[in-house]
Amino acid sequence: MTRPSRFFIDNYCYHLRSRGNDKQNIFLSDEDHLRYLNMIKRAKGKCDIRLYAYCLMPNHFHLLVQADNSKKMSKFMHWINRGYTAYFNAKYDKVGHLWQGRFKSSPIMNGQYLVNVATYIENNPVRSLLVNDPAEYRWSSYGERCLLAKKRMLDPIELDLTYTP
Repeated sequence: MTRPSRFFIDNYCYHLRSRGNDKQNIFLSDEDHLRYLNMIKRAKGKCDIRLYAYCLMPNHFHLLVQADNSKKMSKFMHWINRGYTAYFNAKYDKVGHLWQGRFKSSPIMNGQYLVNVATYIENNPVRSLLVNDPAEYRWSSYGERCLLAKKRMLDPIELDLTYTP
């Protein structure tokens, strides 16, 4: 039986996440983190995706993204996760699945909720007791988004603060 296609809405923001199969670690070295971030950067340009926040945890990741053309969202994730799986399996002499099922996606309304989700994503290492302060964690967008570090990964968040009752 085929699984249903994902439904994405044009110009909507999404919180995307996936974790390693059996909760295994998927980032084992600095090189792994850098490779995944580089894949995101390349895929952003290729698929015309805007990235607002990210965090690479040892066994999972979070991305906050938006696409004008919703059909490019799945292509973006497929390109990144398939490429990273090939890299990981070759580097560590593994075979088979790296990810636990399909990536998860949740629609995020623009406005204050978008900022709250970005903050949630970047505070993941603090909640997981990896660091005491999100500024200490190298593999999230906190430094670029909040401390203006020059990583050049993120797109500016354009908030829609209009209220319609």
